[in-house]
Amino acid sequence: MKKVYVIEDFCIGCGTCMVYCAAAHSEYPKDLLKAFKLSSLKPVPRLFIEEEEGNSYSLMCRHCDEPLCVYSCISGAMFKDNRTGVVKVDKERCVGCFTCVIACPYGFIREGSENGRSLPLKCDLCKDSFDMPQCVEHCPNEALRYGEE
Repeated sequence: MKKVYVIEDFCIGCGTCMVYCAAAHSEYPKDLLKAFKLSSLKPVPRLFIEEEEGNSYSLMCRHCDEPLCVYSCISGAMFKDNRTGVVKVDKERCVGCFTCVIACPYGFIREGSENGRSLPLKCDLCKDSFDMPQCVEHCPNEALRYGEE
């Protein structure tokens, strides 16, 4: 399965990945300006930037082979797509309990909301809207790569 990999030596902590991730998950996923200016809800990125001792790197869902978030989901809303290997959230089935947030050993799922409903927010590799994860496509220093392990 393809995943996003970070080359820590190249990451400059600019946050461009977070901006494009947030825009990709907004009401206007293909227009950066509209995503932030016209969206009724503030766009939220599905990844984090960690900075430690002068180094920075982007962190996001690892789409684990054995995803604890999926196993802990009480409603079956969190699932792993057998074809792509991407861990996804079925928004219609989610009850907003955030057990998945607690179960993720990496802390890469965050609490969020959409249309007034509490929902977990996590990286989905932009599979529904784009061919390439937007964090990877727009990383100015090519610190993020998308490929096989």
